[in-house]
Order: sequence, then structure tokens, then C-alpha cells
Amino acid sequence: MNTEHLAESAIKLLDLDDVARIERIRSPRWIGYPKAKEILTKLDELLTYPKSHRMPNLLIVGDTNNGKTMLIQRFCNQHPADDNPNGDGVHVPVLYIQAPPVPDEGRFYNAILELLFAPYKPNDRVDKKQLQVIKLLRYVGLKMLVIDEIHHVLAGNLNKQRAFLNVLKFLGNELQVPIVAVGTRDAFRALQTDPQLANRFEPAMLPRWEMGTDFLRLLVSFERMLPLRKASNLHSPELANRLFSMSEGYIGELAQLLTKAAVLAVESKEERINENVLDKVSWVSPTDRKRQVDRAM
Repeated sequence: MNTEHLAESAIKLLDLDDVARIERIRSPRWIGYPKAKEILTKLDELLTYPKSHRMPNLLIVGDTNNGKTMLIQRFCNQHPADDNPNGDGVHVPVLYIQAPPVPDEGRFYNAILELLFAPYKPNDRVDKKQLQVIKLLRYVGLKMLVIDEIHHVLAGNLNKQRAFLNVLKFLGNELQVPIVAVGTRDAFRALQTDPQLANRFEPAMLPRWEMGTDFLRLLVSFERMLPLRKASNLHSPELANRLFSMSEGYIGELAQLLTKAAVLAVESKEERINENVLDKVSWVSPTDRKRQVDRAM
């Protein structure tokens, strides 16, 4: 069997039975690409940035399902917490947290305390929880705070938005660690409401993909990671154009589409992704999905 289309890690999966192989196909996988690697390099630089009274921050901006969370989780996995069995306590160099659905300072502190398994009373005063969070984050040696879904700030009124943004400013100043915010374009708009914060957050854009050499390379990378017995040649003009159209240039959509198609290819014994498989895969494009929701509401 010719396996030149596969990476070594995918070749090993060909020995699994179909059920186990499908499970592996459905598992999350990291696909590196130039823009993501560029942002990961920036994050590494921030992680080792010397403490100062005005730390640089980063705002990762991209459309929904365009790889932001996958990228930041990749970074967090590279810098996991250390139990520090011979020391006084756990080390947490990077803390990843989702912004609460509304800009609520108390809920934000609750989430941090939950993540660190710290005892607390949800109805404690906010200033008490703030003090506990600061002491705890210093104790675990925090070097970077990552806040995903930061556009949730806009779910509150102007006063609540300002109060929550002041919390970010306070934490950055007090802990002297970089803050990385992650969100949609609305996140950029949210931070622009505070000129001081806007100046401190360097934007890093994750734009939608365009049809071109980089997209074709991305398809080759995906094909190398999907354990199918036959070559699909996803980068061929016909398949590449169709996959680009179906995913509309969102890497998250492309990953979901290729996962569904690869599972179908295994189940049908086709063992490759071709036009026939794409015809049969259950798929609604992002635009059509949005239209369906708009019509239903």
C-alpha cells in the first residue's frame, strides 16, 4: 500500500480497526501554518518579557471558527502547569480563562478561583475575591493571563464594560504580567472604548483564508494527518476549489468538513476524500447556516 500521502503518525493509525480509526479522525489535531506560527512566536516572546509597570499585551482577533481558540490552546499545552512536587506549590505559567458571558467582575474572579481549585464563597464581596485572586496568582507564579471570548464585554451596558476593562488594566498593572485577549472583531471594538487599554494591546489578526498557495499547503497538511488508505489529493484544483467554497475560508469549518468527509470515506470503504464523498457528506455552509437561523427567528 502506498502511504506517501501520510505523515508517520497517520501511517501508524492505519493498523487500527475502523471504529478506532474514526475515533482518532474525530480527535482534535493541530495543523501549523505561517500566521499561527507567527502568533505563537509573539506569545513566547511575551511569556519571557521582563516585568515592568507597563506590560505589553496582545489581542488575537479573528472571525468565529477561524482557529483562535485552537491556537491559544496549543500555546497553553506547550506551557502546562507544573505540580512542583519538591516545592511549596503548583506553578501555573499560563492561565487560560473564558470571559464571563456578561462583563461581571465577581463572576470573572469566581472563574479564576474555580480554575485554581481555591476555596471561596460566591457571595463574598468583590474586593475580597479580588485580593484572593491577586495573592493566588502571585503564589502560582503566573506569567501570562489569557482571556478568551473577550468580546463578551460588549454584552453589558457602558458602565459595566468600563468596569470590566478596568479590571483587566488593574490585573495587568498589579501582577505585571502580559494579558492576551482573544475574540472576534467586536473584541477590538470593545478595547477601543478605553484609550489606555487600546494602546497596550497589539492586535494580531487571524484573517479568513484566501484561495492560493498557502491554502493548498494547508490542504496537504490536513491530508497528511488524516489516516486514509488512499491518496485524496485534496490540493488538486477541483477538490481545493470545492473545499474552499464549502468552508468559505474558515479553518475551523474546513477542519470539521474534512473530519466528516474522512469518517464517511472510512465507513463507505472509499478510503479517500473525493467528489463522490463530498456529495454525500452532511454539510451546510456557514452562510447557509446563518440564513437558516435568520429565517427561523
